[in-house]
Amino acid sequence: QVHLVESGGGLVQPGGSLRLSCAASGFTFSSVPMSWYRQTPGKEREMVAVSTSAGGNTNYLDSVKGRFTISRHNAKNSVYLEMNSLKPEDTAVYYCRAWVGIRDYWGQGTQVTVSS
Repeated sequence: QVHLVESGGGLVQPGGSLRLSCAASGFTFSSVPMSWYRQTPGKEREMVAVSTSAGGNTNYLDSVKGRFTISRHNAKNSVYLEMNSLKPEDTAVYYCRAWVGIRDYWGQGTQVTVSS
């Protein structure tokens, strides 16, 4: 059974940094592209960053380019999101996503709040 568990969220001041983690289980992690999404109330969930299975190719939401970095450790079945220079508009619940077989799976999310 596929499980995704995010951690690392919290309250941070503008300009600060956070590192989110997503621990995966129940599938062959190294063969699956992994993504981070975020959602705020009243808005659709948006893709923040994606990493190919080997981690060699990544893609980012324009508004986070140069500030966020997605990485993965296939031996630890984990994907990370390093977030720097955080802004209040980055406040959201952050989710990791995996597409396994014919469907996608989501974690429960972790809240990130950027506020002074």
